[in-house]
Amino acid sequence: MYKDLLEYIVKNLVQNPDQVSIEEIDADSKKVLKMKVSKEDMGRIIGKEGRIIRAIREIILSYGMKDKVRVSVEVEEQK
Repeated sequence: MYKDLLEYIVKNLVQNPDQVSIEEIDADSKKVLKMKVSKEDMGRIIGKEGRIIRAIREIILSYGMKDKVRVSVEVEEQK
């Protein structure tokens, strides 16, 4: 559910949507979404001064609050 929303948002922002991969990890009382994007798309995801990734995290966190679940998003560069 959270993974699908994040995947939809990210794939519409990047130039290489086929290189986006998202892993959902359950940790204690929260979920962690580890997102990997290509090196060329890192700037598109992070944005100027981190505004885009901050907005993405806020959307995912807000979506999780309706189910009372803390969801965090981590970004990694595809190797």
